[in-house]
Amino acid sequence: MALLSNYLEPGLHVLDAGCGSGFFTSFFCDNGVSATGLDYSAAALGIAGQKTKDNARLIQADLLAPELPEVVGEKYHVIFSDGLFEHFSSEQQDCIVKNLKSLLTDNGYIITYVPNRWSPWELIRPFYMPGIEEKPFVMSGLIDLHQRNGLKVVQSGGINVLPFRFSPDKLLGCYFGMLLFVIARKEH
Repeated sequence: MALLSNYLEPGLHVLDAGCGSGFFTSFFCDNGVSATGLDYSAAALGIAGQKTKDNARLIQADLLAPELPEVVGEKYHVIFSDGLFEHFSSEQQDCIVKNLKSLLTDNGYIITYVPNRWSPWELIRPFYMPGIEEKPFVMSGLIDLHQRNGLKVVQSGGINVLPFRFSPDKLLGCYFGMLLFVIARKEH
């Protein structure tokens, strides 16, 4: 949350891509930005509406659809995703990034969080989340996803190396953090 807060200020438009039940969409609303949650699932958007107290714009759409920019009809200063890309093939990931990039303002940011292939969490995740198929990332793959789609990576790392408040994330996050992140910028 602290990392995201660095990119939020009142008046900005923020898209939560693949918002699910709206946890982060609600966080964005609480931080004074104009928030939009986008998801494929109507059921998830229903929960997001309750969680955000209807203070966010909610859009049901497919992130792979070529007409996504027309469906959304707005540009965003920040586009955020958490737990999205690991559910898609490499080709689909490229399509999603290109669609999201088309929704960015000039100099806008895409902030992406994904599970880390080398996190100890990956050993126990199947027991806690049975039936959920995903392909975790390594840092070089996450950076490459953004760079090969014309974005400039300005920050990367990992979080939650240990499940404690004080975790050696700056030192070991990009290797063993539960989640990896990349912050990439669209340059005009």
